[in-house]
This record gives sequence, structure tokens and C-alpha cells, in this order.
Amino acid sequence: MMTADEILKILDDCCGTFAFPMLDNGYVYLAGTRLSLHRSPSDWALVIEIFGFSPRAGTPELSVHTFSSRLRDRDKPGQYVKRAAYDAYLRDNPHNEVRTFQPIGGDDWQDEEDPELVSPDAMQILLRKTPFELPPSALYARHGIDLSEPPRVQVFELCRFLAAVRRQEVMASIKERRISIFPELKQILLLEQWNYPDVAEDERPSGTRSFQQLARVLETGDVSLYRPVDKPNTHWSHWPEGGTL
Repeated sequence: MMTADEILKILDDCCGTFAFPMLDNGYVYLAGTRLSLHRSPSDWALVIEIFGFSPRAGTPELSVHTFSSRLRDRDKPGQYVKRAAYDAYLRDNPHNEVRTFQPIGGDDWQDEEDPELVSPDAMQILLRKTPFELPPSALYARHGIDLSEPPRVQVFELCRFLAAVRRQEVMASIKERRISIFPELKQILLLEQWNYPDVAEDERPSGTRSFQQLARVLETGDVSLYRPVDKPNTHWSHWPEGGTL
């Protein structure tokens, strides 16, 4: 098993290669986050789930970022134009992987002329393939969401509403959460909120008390070592710069 310092160095290194998620990513409107720890006697994994909306991607996405001593189901050589590119992918990402999912289905609920807006004619979406009736605009304020163009609803505002009222559907399923983790690792901790470093301002996991404790939990398997002292800041309201580029 790696030491806590070795685990933190991996996370810090991923910040340096932009592989560690920034909650104020200028291209993604943050809606929901979740973190989980997984462990076996010899291996560890830390998973960060990010649900939000990137206008560049065009549709809401759930990104599952996995950091681990070993990773499974990596990209295949055929996914790359040249073998050298595949070799570079493995070399540059030895302990990190990201996979994306689309918990919201259907293609008729976004405005055709402006896909960053929910269509005024849309009545429902498919949430994990199950119909979900879109709420009236007045309900958003109950969850701290002030519509920027009332009564129209932005897609990112809908994402934040869903993260508040249908969290389990927009965050990762167990299968999605473990997509890059070997089956012998057991989940030992699941956090819906915690204190996160401001990666864009050069803060690093190794300098954040929450991640210092989480690394110790991974090293030892002792969940009681996680005793948060700093206030959680993973709610989207703490990261107003997200999605503004």
C-alpha cells in the first residue's frame, strides 16, 4: 500500500497536468459533486464525480474522475491514430482516468436556436430513461437558484435543480462510480460534501486538510481518521466562476 504522502503526490501531479478537476472550471457550470474512497489490502482509489453543463459539450454530463494505484478498462490502442499517441496516454496518465455519462436523455428539451436554454415548449426530460416533468420556474428559487433570464430557464440552472431534488439520478450509479476500479477494492467512504482546494489558484490536495486526512484513510483503512475541520465548499454556489468563459 502506498503511503499518504505518495497518494497526495499523485493527486498534486494530476493538478499539474490538469487531470484533477477544478470546481470553477471556466467551461463547466457546476451542479453536483461527490467523492468516494475505495481500498483493498494493497490498492487504493479515490473517485470524484462532477455533474454539470458545458456549452461546448452541448448536453449535461456526469464526469467520473478516478485516481488509483491501479486502473482497469483503460483506453484501447485502436482508439488512437498512432501507437505513439496511445503509449503517451498511458505514460502521462498512470494513475488517473476520466469517463463521462449522460444521465439526461432526449434531444427535444433544449432550445433549437439556443441550446443553452431549456425549450419553452418542453414539458419533460428523460432522467435515467424515466420521464421527469419539468418544474415551473417559480420552484427554482426554493433551492437557491436565481434564474438569470426569467421566465426562461438555462440548462445549467435545470442541472442545479436536478442535483437538489433528484441527486441520486444525476450522480453516478455504483457501476459508473467503479468503472475504472478493480472489483476487489471495497468502498469505505462516501462524501456528499467536503472541503476542496482552489486548484485554479494553485492550491493542491497536499495542502488541504481534508485531502490529507483522506489520504491517511486510504493508507490505513481507518475511516475514523477523516475528521473534517474546514467547512465544506463543494456546493456550486462556492464556485461562481464555473462556466463563465
